[in-house]
Amino acid sequence: MNLTSHDIIRKPVITEKSMAVMADKKYTFIVHVSANKSQIKRAVEEVFGVKVQDVKTIRTLGKTKRVGVHVGKRADQKKAIVTLTADSKTIEFFEGMQ
Repeated sequence: MNLTSHDIIRKPVITEKSMAVMADKKYTFIVHVSANKSQIKRAVEEVFGVKVQDVKTIRTLGKTKRVGVHVGKRADQKKAIVTLTADSKTIEFFEGMQ
Protein backbone atom coordinates (compact mmCIF):
# COMPACT_ATOMS: atom_id res chain seq x y z
CA MET A 1 0.00 0.00 0.00
CA ASN A 2 1.47 3.34 -1.06
CA LEU A 3 0.78 6.13 1.42
CA THR A 4 1.11 9.78 0.43
CA SER A 5 2.31 12.37 2.93
CA HIS A 6 -1.26 13.57 3.45
CA ASP A 7 -2.43 9.97 4.11
CA ILE A 8 0.25 9.48 6.78
CA ILE A 9 -0.54 12.62 8.80
CA ARG A 10 -4.17 12.27 9.87
CA LYS A 11 -4.67 15.24 12.22
CA PRO A 12 -2.88 17.28 14.88
CA VAL A 13 -3.38 16.56 18.59
CA ILE A 14 -4.56 19.69 20.40
CA THR A 15 -4.41 19.16 24.16
CA GLU A 16 -2.93 21.11 27.06
CA LYS A 17 0.03 18.76 27.24
CA SER A 18 0.77 18.94 23.50
CA MET A 19 0.47 22.75 23.57
CA ALA A 20 2.91 22.96 26.49
CA VAL A 21 5.69 21.09 24.64
CA MET A 22 5.33 23.23 21.50
CA ALA A 23 7.72 25.74 23.08
CA ASP A 24 10.40 23.03 22.74
CA LYS A 25 9.48 22.59 19.02
CA LYS A 26 7.65 19.31 19.65
CA TYR A 27 4.45 18.75 17.70
CA THR A 28 2.00 15.87 18.13
CA PHE A 29 0.01 14.24 15.31
CA ILE A 30 -2.33 11.29 14.87
CA VAL A 31 -0.71 9.28 12.06
CA HIS A 32 -1.56 6.23 9.95
CA VAL A 33 -1.25 3.03 12.01
CA SER A 34 1.09 1.31 9.53
CA ALA A 35 3.42 4.32 8.99
CA ASN A 36 6.97 3.96 10.34
CA LYS A 37 9.19 6.70 11.78
CA SER A 38 11.09 7.44 8.57
CA GLN A 39 7.82 7.78 6.61
CA ILE A 40 6.42 10.12 9.29
CA LYS A 41 9.62 12.22 9.22
CA ARG A 42 9.50 12.51 5.42
CA ALA A 43 5.77 13.38 5.46
CA VAL A 44 6.12 16.16 8.05
CA GLU A 45 9.11 17.66 6.21
CA GLU A 46 7.24 17.55 2.89
CA VAL A 47 3.87 18.89 4.11
CA PHE A 48 5.09 21.63 6.48
CA GLY A 49 8.51 22.45 4.98
CA VAL A 50 10.45 22.02 8.24
CA LYS A 51 13.50 19.98 9.35
CA VAL A 52 12.73 17.05 11.67
CA GLN A 53 15.31 15.96 14.25
CA ASP A 54 13.46 13.13 16.03
CA VAL A 55 10.22 11.13 15.85
CA LYS A 56 8.73 9.21 18.79
CA THR A 57 5.66 7.02 18.24
CA ILE A 58 2.96 5.65 20.55
CA ARG A 59 0.45 2.92 19.64
CA THR A 60 -2.88 2.97 21.48
CA LEU A 61 -5.47 0.22 21.23
CA GLY A 62 -9.11 1.21 20.77
CA LYS A 63 -11.47 0.76 23.71
CA THR A 64 -14.25 -1.81 23.67
CA LYS A 65 -17.62 -0.02 23.92
CA ARG A 66 -21.13 -1.29 24.57
CA VAL A 67 -24.55 0.09 23.71
CA GLY A 68 -27.15 -2.28 25.16
CA VAL A 69 -26.39 -5.78 23.89
CA HIS A 70 -24.22 -4.55 21.00
CA VAL A 71 -20.47 -4.63 21.58
CA GLY A 72 -18.08 -2.68 19.36
CA LYS A 73 -14.52 -1.41 19.38
CA ARG A 74 -13.04 2.00 18.68
CA ALA A 75 -10.28 2.15 16.08
CA ASP A 76 -6.63 1.69 17.08
CA GLN A 77 -4.51 4.84 16.83
CA LYS A 78 -0.89 5.82 16.44
CA LYS A 79 0.50 9.14 17.72
CA ALA A 80 3.77 10.68 16.64
CA ILE A 81 5.65 13.33 18.63
CA VAL A 82 7.86 15.14 16.13
CA THR A 83 10.83 17.21 17.37
CA LEU A 84 12.13 19.86 14.98
CA THR A 85 15.77 20.92 14.69
CA ALA A 86 16.89 24.08 16.47
CA ASP A 87 17.39 26.02 13.20
CA SER A 88 14.07 24.89 11.68
CA LYS A 89 11.11 27.24 11.38
CA THR A 90 7.96 26.49 13.39
CA ILE A 91 4.78 24.96 11.97
CA GLU A 92 2.39 27.87 11.33
CA PHE A 93 -0.69 25.65 11.62
CA PHE A 94 -0.38 25.68 15.41
CA GLU A 95 0.57 29.34 15.89
CA GLY A 96 -2.86 30.84 16.65
CA MET A 97 -3.84 28.14 19.15
CA GLN A 98 -1.51 28.92 22.06
